[in-house]
Amino acid sequence: MSALPTWETFHESVRGVNKARNQDRCLVRGAGTAEDPLILTVADGHGSAAYPRSHVGAQYATDLFAHRAFEFATSVARRDRAGWRGRLRDYARIGLPERLVRDWQGKVLGHWERDPTPDGDPASPGAILRLYGSTLIGAVLTPDLFVAWQLGDGELTVVDDDGRVRLPLAPARAELGDETASLCTRNAWQLVRVHWEPLPDPARAPRLLALSTDGLSKSFVSDDGFTEFAAGLHRRLAERGLPGTAEDIPRWLEEASRHSGDDTTLALARRPVAGTDGDGAGGGGDDTAGRTADGTAGKVAGATAGEAAGKAVGEASSGEAVGGAAGEGGAEGVAAGVAEGFGGAAGEAAEKVAEEPGNSPRDPRIHDEETGRP
Repeated sequence: MSALPTWETFHESVRGVNKARNQDRCLVRGAGTAEDPLILTVADGHGSAAYPRSHVGAQYATDLFAHRAFEFATSVARRDRAGWRGRLRDYARIGLPERLVRDWQGKVLGHWERDPTPDGDPASPGAILRLYGSTLIGAVLTPDLFVAWQLGDGELTVVDDDGRVRLPLAPARAELGDETASLCTRNAWQLVRVHWEPLPDPARAPRLLALSTDGLSKSFVSDDGFTEFAAGLHRRLAERGLPGTAEDIPRWLEEASRHSGDDTTLALARRPVAGTDGDGAGGGGDDTAGRTADGTAGKVAGATAGEAAGKAVGEASSGEAVGGAAGEGGAEGVAAGVAEGFGGAAGEAAEKVAEEPGNSPRDPRIHDEETGRP
């Protein structure tokens, strides 16, 4: 089995506007080989007054996922060929979520025992777990397998070799308001959504894999705006490489957090293709992305918000960028690169498209990319 090309990776997290503490956590490690699998994970601690220790819960979530994902991926490398896929698939669907949730709950209760709140004692273990509540998204890539897990909100975004953007773990039904599944939820492992995608040919591996907390997606007025952002980010990376783009990403996340009001976190891995990408230094080739992103082709409604979205995707389009304010006037020849840019109320619920069957938040069935069926 041939090995996947080396992956470029990046992760960044910014604190939400007017928040005293960033409750998000993220982690990226590995090269994508059988011995050193690529692991990405993000966690979003709930952060409100009801979850005062959610930053601790998010840290435990990412650390524990990285540990269990490494065990899982190295078991793929050590497998015997007879019946390996069915056994691993079942473990990915049921065993790993159960073990991960059990590990997390044990760590949380241990933390509470070592450091209880001086002015009160929750009446039950469930009440203690709630103090640490967090979502979790995680993915692992080996040379011949891509598997991802999600509990709660946020996005797992995949860009294929042909530029197609997909969200394989998008729930069949949008979660309402700020409600989301959580590691502190009773029977949380039953709410984990799983994506299973064998890679018989390394060329079938995603070109871009991005995990993000909902602080990013909520900054767009529609799901289409977020999808266009992902497509534009992929194009920008192809033109300039990750080294030529990485210094801009924190600024885009900060802009997003100003409109969503939430902590905003992005972890990504990109698979370069030799001979087709930029030189990685940000100065080679046609710098169309940089020129159009500077807003030289007209004004953007909502000004800074739409301009930031344009910088993120780095290409002009005929769409109209929408800012966080009411947005006076039209965007004429705007260099936005997205159909709809940052903006919209942080709490506005956008209906998510059910990309695949079997991905309901309350349906733990695994999605198999080979068949398109749960």
